[in-house]
Amino acid sequence: MATKNPVIARAEKAYAEQAAPAAGQTPAAPGQVQGGPGTLPPGSPADLQANFDQQARAGGSTAAMTLHDVIMKSLLLFGVLVVVSIISWTISAASPGMGMVFLIVGLIGGLVLGLVNAFKKQVSPPLVIAYAAFQGLLVGGISYWYQGFGEQYGMGNIVAVAIISTFVVFAVMLALYSKRIIKVTNKFKKIMTVALVSYLGLIVVAGITWFIRSLTGGAEGQMFLFGNGPFGIIISVIVVALAAFTLCMDFDAIEQGINYGVPERESWRMGFGLLVSLIWLYLEILRLLAIVASNR
Repeated sequence: MATKNPVIARAEKAYAEQAAPAAGQTPAAPGQVQGGPGTLPPGSPADLQANFDQQARAGGSTAAMTLHDVIMKSLLLFGVLVVVSIISWTISAASPGMGMVFLIVGLIGGLVLGLVNAFKKQVSPPLVIAYAAFQGLLVGGISYWYQGFGEQYGMGNIVAVAIISTFVVFAVMLALYSKRIIKVTNKFKKIMTVALVSYLGLIVVAGITWFIRSLTGGAEGQMFLFGNGPFGIIISVIVVALAAFTLCMDFDAIEQGINYGVPERESWRMGFGLLVSLIWLYLEILRLLAIVASNR
């Protein structure tokens, strides 16, 4: 979602038009800035100042987004998520019924706000923070449930392992991206788009199948996507890898946003994108560990 940032798309178009040669002029020599995805904006102070002045006249911020802005916003959103998750876990432990309420409210609220924030043209910091809070309810409630499930099958540290694994994967993907071992090209984005859409289709099919089987009493033991057998483990590993690769797309969106000098306010959208990917990665790792535990 972050890589479809409309502000980045507008910046790409603006810089492409700015770098394009006017009628009768000689095209830029190889190596000069031509605009378009993955290239730096015109680098002179005059060019940048003109860009900021244009944003100011349009009512936008005169400050460009920096890596520090993205880090600070991301840490704030992550802090909200963690605090609300701890509260949700604590209340769920005291009252399992409330835990289920938190899980449902967090799921529905997070889904609605996630879609709103993803497609909203002008990013709204309060809505992004609210999304983190609702996801905190979901993460806390579902983590408590998984913890109980893990203890039942002899893996009492399942949540701790999932948290550590999530941070390790994040660090590894960041290193691979920063070293350009993984390059987010247009081909990479197309493959990821096809994979994500395909996975969404699998979820819909699996959900409908589970619902039909549940009506006939044949859905026992199928709490995981495609069951908890070897095939279910393979699917889960693939999905974890898919969630990990979405982090590279988020890193690419952040880098493009900084290069194109998008407004500082867009750092909220970048933080939102990272949070979405991290939550998905954490939940998929939890699911994989639960499948492994159920087969012990």
